[in-house]
Amino acid sequence: MWACIIPARAEVLLFSIRQKSINYLSKAIRGWTKGYGASALGLVGHMPSGPGVIGDELIYDIARSVPPPIATFLLTSETKAENIIAHYRKAQTTTIQIVDEPEDREYDLLKNELPHVKLVQVIHVIDDQSVKEAIEVSGFVDALLLDSGNPNLPVKELGGTGRTHNWELSRKIRDSISIPLFLAGGLNKDNVRQAVEAVSPFGLDLCSSVRTNGKLDSQKLKDFFNAIR
Repeated sequence: MWACIIPARAEVLLFSIRQKSINYLSKAIRGWTKGYGASALGLVGHMPSGPGVIGDELIYDIARSVPPPIATFLLTSETKAENIIAHYRKAQTTTIQIVDEPEDREYDLLKNELPHVKLVQVIHVIDDQSVKEAIEVSGFVDALLLDSGNPNLPVKELGGTGRTHNWELSRKIRDSISIPLFLAGGLNKDNVRQAVEAVSPFGLDLCSSVRTNGKLDSQKLKDFFNAIR
């Protein structure tokens, strides 16, 4: 699976599909960039739960096929810095999206080892502690992405839940940080305008709401994008 980011004052959308043809992907990416304003693709590595995982070799092939200036995000569930680095080296994307909390918050080590790679930390918005965590982490990464998972469950939820979360908490985070913030979690054509007005994110993370039977649905994409224009 891969995802795509488009800017959110029509702003930034992030959506996901499955596809094995690299030639098809290259054509599709160019079409989405022109038609929808896609600015990045998210490629989902191994996860404890959720849809859309693909192998590292396919992630690498897709990342190589993406034309600039579109960014590529590796979604990794690794928590040890050395494992995050190893995962990145298999994938070779422009950005690492860390979907769980890194052990000991070793962001400096990641930056030192991968100085040319952008870091995006996912914060799963649950309660006021999530706000505190987001503010603390914001000084070490290039962007935050707020999602609706729950890493405290026996089987961690690290994305792809299709649920919204408390946007008031998201707004608190947005108003307290100085780096870009992406909003994820249950966004669809019926609630996206309300979400943008409530949080004012830099971008939106879009996946399940624009898919039919696991595949990207162009009509749903158009409907979603029209809702935020």
